[in-house]
Amino acid sequence: MITQETVMNSLKNVFDPEIPVNIVDLGLIYGVDVKDDNVTVDMTLTASGCPMASYVSKMAEDELKKIAGIKEIKVNIVWEPPWSPDMMSEDAKKKLGWT
Repeated sequence: MITQETVMNSLKNVFDPEIPVNIVDLGLIYGVDVKDDNVTVDMTLTASGCPMASYVSKMAEDELKKIAGIKEIKVNIVWEPPWSPDMMSEDAKKKLGWT
């Protein structure tokens, strides 16, 4: 059975190309919906207009394809609410020297 936890754990393998922290700990994942073995992820980026948007969303999709049983994957890039460093996990803040 595919769960939100399974999806989030998989997404921890996707790293921002410019920051050595995964997209979950960066706080870029805004929502995960699992319905009938279909997965929809709402995520953002650290800056609007980021030229890496399609690259990061493709990396997320490719990582989710490794989960057995998923029929369809949709990764939406959203900009609301705007991302801020406050959304990072404590581990990410420590890794980046912010605490």
